[in-house]
Amino acid sequence: MQQQKILSKSIDVGGRQMTIETGRVAKQAGGAVLVRYGDTVVLVNATMAKQVREGIDFFPLTCDYEERLYAVGKIPGGFIKREGRPSEKATLTARLIDRPLRPLFPKGMRNEVQVIALVLSVDKDNPPEMAAMVGASAALHISEIPFKGPIGGVIVGRVDNKLIINPNITDAEKSDMHLVVAGTGDAVMMVEAGAKEVPENEMLEAIIFGHEKVREIVEFINDFRTEALAMGLAKEKYEPELMVLEEELENVITARVSEDIKSAIKECIVKQLSKKEREALLDGVKEKLTAELLEEYPEQAKAIASIIDGVEKKLVRRFILVDRVRIDGRALNEVRPISVEVGVLPRTHGSGLFTRGQTQVLSIVTLGAISEEQILDGLGIEETKRYMHHYNFPPFSTGETKPMRSPGRREIGHGALAERALEPMIPPEEKFPYTIRIVSEVLESNGSTSMGSVCGSCLSLLDAGVPIKAPVAGVAMGLIKEGDEFAVLTDIQGLEDHLGDMDFKVAGTAKGVTALQMDIKIAGIDREILQIALNQANEGRMHILGKMLEVIDKPRTDLSPYAPRIIQTVIDPDKIRDVIGPGGKIIKKIIEETGVDIDIEDDGRVFIAAVNPDAGYKALSIVEKLTKDVESGQIYNGKVVKITDFGCFVEIIPGVLGLPGKDGLVHISQLAHERVNKVEDVVKEGDMLEVKVIGYDNQGRLKLSHKDLLPVPEGMENKERPKENRDNRRPQRSQRRPQNHKSS
Repeated sequence: MQQQKILSKSIDVGGRQMTIETGRVAKQAGGAVLVRYGDTVVLVNATMAKQVREGIDFFPLTCDYEERLYAVGKIPGGFIKREGRPSEKATLTARLIDRPLRPLFPKGMRNEVQVIALVLSVDKDNPPEMAAMVGASAALHISEIPFKGPIGGVIVGRVDNKLIINPNITDAEKSDMHLVVAGTGDAVMMVEAGAKEVPENEMLEAIIFGHEKVREIVEFINDFRTEALAMGLAKEKYEPELMVLEEELENVITARVSEDIKSAIKECIVKQLSKKEREALLDGVKEKLTAELLEEYPEQAKAIASIIDGVEKKLVRRFILVDRVRIDGRALNEVRPISVEVGVLPRTHGSGLFTRGQTQVLSIVTLGAISEEQILDGLGIEETKRYMHHYNFPPFSTGETKPMRSPGRREIGHGALAERALEPMIPPEEKFPYTIRIVSEVLESNGSTSMGSVCGSCLSLLDAGVPIKAPVAGVAMGLIKEGDEFAVLTDIQGLEDHLGDMDFKVAGTAKGVTALQMDIKIAGIDREILQIALNQANEGRMHILGKMLEVIDKPRTDLSPYAPRIIQTVIDPDKIRDVIGPGGKIIKKIIEETGVDIDIEDDGRVFIAAVNPDAGYKALSIVEKLTKDVESGQIYNGKVVKITDFGCFVEIIPGVLGLPGKDGLVHISQLAHERVNKVEDVVKEGDMLEVKVIGYDNQGRLKLSHKDLLPVPEGMENKERPKENRDNRRPQRSQRRPQNHKSS
């Protein structure tokens, strides 16, 4: 049996060793690496189908990020006890891996490629998503799959104004940014960030800082492939069958159709046609040209359609690069017309309708009790989430018909981006103890719906009366680049996104950036383009914020009448059991009787959520009665509940929910200064009696006094015996006679 060959190589990333190994496991995959980063271990495989997938005109790449709960020593919850569909975090990480890889495959390639990252072990200080991204790059690089990589990826954090690579859990909590940078050795390919109002110039420096480390990782992976090839653990690259158009046919058709399409585009620009009008005009011209060409080339339907689309793309791009004008007539840095409305839905807790050109988003806020926060069952550190944003993209928003299904990767990704943009502005639980859910419904789409969701969500939060720290807006930037020529576009629409080279979304406040996301279709962009895009985005964002603030510039002072009011109190943690009761009996009864929601934290904080404030205060009164401490010296107006020969029992805190209240004994000697022969001479059962707590007996029962609250009758002042301890009335036995000590 041939001896197993294993290659293992390490690099320092953020002060910790990242080790990549191949040759030990998953040897039947096209390329497989085991990445170890601290105690985080991820197995990444890349495999390609041998046959071309027919009938498609796109590259079929799939990236999967598979979380296994055994990686953190957990058993999945629920009845089935095994992992189900990917978590939201897993979906977002899969997108994170896909985005920098996709532009680096040969154009026209149609072989299916699948990258699978399997998370085997997780150390909280070492992010598995970065190990997976680096592993995906290495697995592709040592495989036979055609790939113009490798890439590297890092997380950049900033603590006390110091930039750090892949911050550990402690630094991550202190950091004012979470920036993911991925790229090749030459250029940045992908950026994604959440930040606490970081200025654009500082964000740019962080991107450049991250890319320097990316370069080192790229060089490391190149060296890894070289050594793997020498050991027979890497493969020579496969020459794929590419979808390439016949050059002569392409030249003939391009010459035939260019003028007609160019005239149609000019008409769109001059008349500033809407999306529907533009599509009708261009589609009409293309259909006419296609019909004419099919008469001559009846076997070339797909090629004709592809060539005509290519001509349209080139001409639109040339108008932008040469004439500096866009297909809707806007200047390169011009934002589409904006319309803003708030309070558009009468029964919701807050709503905002944001329209920018022909992109329209309706965002709705719902406020709930703390108990309604989302429970996360994944590999992350966080176990709950009290602020969430969900994004829906129905087919009617683009005038199409499609089946309505559960959210896909795109919807999850756009929702997470808008959530990240607003998260730093959400007030802490101590200030605003609500669970907050925002849903953004895309009603019309012509590009930049995720940034429309940011704006709509901010409006709805202000309308709901949520005390956010500052208003947030977002804008999507585009890029057209050919050779050394380039143009950066502000507020791109759908066609510019489709035909352009970059989609760079920037969200933030007037003070700084709160979220970034950049995807490109070319082999990277440099610092100059990033600088221009960030500066231009700032101008666009300030313009949009201005329009929003004209309508609503601060949170409403009152919540919606349909939103729950949350009343807070704090009880002794040892008394939590008095409120909950055996098996939750008491708290269930409170909820049933008042119709409120009650959340009790382990530290004794109690949150009562009620749409009807009276019901909330009723529940609060019950909780206070159940947990109220009785201390010596306190005065109560109680009810006489029982009379005995030696005194009466007075209920000073009434019972609730059928439970007994708190009572104490007023001894007959404590009813009056004068001698009382019969208790009934002073009080009767059912009377209200003002009493003072004078202590507890040796069995822990309350002792009360009515006498102490009465004025001393004239002439009795000197007759009142001073209260003294029984033990002090006479000398101790040992004090009454001397002790005899005998020595043995």
